[in-house]
Amino acid sequence: MRFRTDGFRTANRMRVRDLPSELVGRIRNGVVIPAAPLALDKNRTLDEKHQVALTRYYIDAGAGAIAVGVHTTQFQIRDPKIGLFEPVLGLCSETVDDHCRRTGRQGVFKIAGICGKVEQALAEVEFALEAGYHAGLVSLGAYAGTDVEIKELLAHCRAVAEIIPIFGFYLQPPAGGLPLPLEFWRGFAEIDNVLAIKIAPFNRYQTLDVVRAVCEAGRQKEISLYTGNDDNIVIDLLTKYRFNTPRGEASVRIVGGLLGQWAVWTQKAVELLDKIHQLTAKDLPAEPELLTLGAQITDANAAIFDAANSFAGCIPGMNTVLYAQGLMGGTCCLDPDETLSPGQEEQIRRVHTDYPHLNDDAFVQENLGGWLAD
Repeated sequence: MRFRTDGFRTANRMRVRDLPSELVGRIRNGVVIPAAPLALDKNRTLDEKHQVALTRYYIDAGAGAIAVGVHTTQFQIRDPKIGLFEPVLGLCSETVDDHCRRTGRQGVFKIAGICGKVEQALAEVEFALEAGYHAGLVSLGAYAGTDVEIKELLAHCRAVAEIIPIFGFYLQPPAGGLPLPLEFWRGFAEIDNVLAIKIAPFNRYQTLDVVRAVCEAGRQKEISLYTGNDDNIVIDLLTKYRFNTPRGEASVRIVGGLLGQWAVWTQKAVELLDKIHQLTAKDLPAEPELLTLGAQITDANAAIFDAANSFAGCIPGMNTVLYAQGLMGGTCCLDPDETLSPGQEEQIRRVHTDYPHLNDDAFVQENLGGWLAD
């Protein structure tokens, strides 16, 4: 497989200013970013046909970016015995380029998940650049459960940002993250080459820490905020945050989402974000029905992500929805023990029946044949 680096000034170093301005502009304005899942066949090897179909689906549904190699892509792809990190990221990047060229779609931003401690993270970044990715989503999960200081975490982030524009990532502990206090986020917001932050602690207090830190650093116009709080999507996007800071009053909005929930029923997510942007652009009040919709999405997410069992069935839940639509050939994960929790399948059926306006089944069925075609 041959990887292209079209539009990059150098093969091993990239700054935000080096990216096409239209791509940066779209991230600043806010887009739907699905956290791409991993398509496997019955032998638990890469199902290229369905991985390509998923990527085409996200593009045609209107996603402005795609994140690959993240939690939903299954962190185990990095295991040398599995060896799927490079094949999956390479395939998805090439599919984005090829499908955009064939359809005339422009401006799909590519984000690579970056994991591990510094040495591993830098190796992943080098490959991501080679494969044509525009930014790295930096997970600090490798430090969870260790006695690590904030300055060490910030040094890790600076090292990655020296090579590629980065998204910060506040990952909730049940999914492998670690608590990151206001002090960390204030220091993170001062790092050059930070493009955005995905806020996903599933916690109101910790979400506010990130937003406040960006405002206190005076970077709210340079660092775009994205919700990863799959349990609180609509409220996050509707809220205008306002703080008194040493620099004066500052306000900011969370402009988009980088979400596992938006890896399913993506066309409806695009419609939702467009509607919210129409309101927030004019500072209009939210319609009560939109708040009701937000609660319904949270209910659907609880079923798909298996909130009742501390998210144990999160990835199988997403795969189940996509398999039912024909976008995946099966529901299995790399770990044979990672399956739906007892009763989870019934809950997924319930929310699909109760909230038919949340799914994009008709859109998928209309286009599935083309996405699966060679």
